[in-house]
Amino acid sequence: MVDFDDLISQLRKLDTEQVNPETLDIDRLSALEIARKANREDMKVAGVVGQALEPIAQAAEIFAETLRRHGRVFYIGAGTSGRLGVLDAAECPPTFGTEPEQITGIIAGGYEALVLSIEGMEDNCQAAVDDLKQHGLNKSDFVIGICASRRTPYTLAGLEYATSIGCKTTFIICNRAEGVPLKPDVLIELPVGPELVTGSTRLKSGTAQKMTLNMISTTAMILLGKTYGNLMIDLQDRSEKLAARSRKMLMDLFDITLDRASELLKKSGGSVKTAMVMHRFQCTRDDAIEKLRQAGGFFSKIE
Repeated sequence: MVDFDDLISQLRKLDTEQVNPETLDIDRLSALEIARKANREDMKVAGVVGQALEPIAQAAEIFAETLRRHGRVFYIGAGTSGRLGVLDAAECPPTFGTEPEQITGIIAGGYEALVLSIEGMEDNCQAAVDDLKQHGLNKSDFVIGICASRRTPYTLAGLEYATSIGCKTTFIICNRAEGVPLKPDVLIELPVGPELVTGSTRLKSGTAQKMTLNMISTTAMILLGKTYGNLMIDLQDRSEKLAARSRKMLMDLFDITLDRASELLKKSGGSVKTAMVMHRFQCTRDDAIEKLRQAGGFFSKIE
């Protein structure tokens, strides 16, 4: 039986559930006027994220260290928060050459909830535990809970279970942490305030979460040597666009021909980073891989 008095009391305490005084008239505005108000609200988000850079950096360091020690990273959340976690996880392999099982997004309700909202699943605490157990979660893994409010039962239960078995955890919320019933290793507060449309946390909250997840995973990958300067060198030529980008990168870095770049990629097994080492040091693929291993994955640290 739902205790609506208690639930309503909780919602009243959340800034993301408050009525935004700046948008009380949006139902009487033109499309352009609504867009202007939405843009003004969105402009506030970057500043909010900017106030959370220290815990964001801490989460990125744990993320990188987890992968360095051959652990895995899991995002867990419901609704928009869950979808954003799945999205960030899905984007890491093509962008940074990670293996799909290294970074996983888990959403309440599973795959179906990605394309069709299944809102009731956010209340299922046992489902979160079951979902993490299904992936064989262990103490070497890192779990990032994503939640616009600070109360989503599915997300809290997942973090509580992760903590109970010794995992490092981070909790991303879009409200102040007052009343949060757990103590993650890293707490990231993104108090974006009332939404354009009251309670619609796919708006500023979703934008803040997306920015934060981008920052955490990208920073972690840079710390792991996935870039050379600002170039994505841990790239696999698995699509026509990525194949073209890989060749262009090698051509620009070393002033070589397209044929030479293609030859290097073929011999490297499609790895830009390995191809770079092979060309720079005139070595075999196996030797290049060993040089990278000794340099901790950093091309710039190979002597």
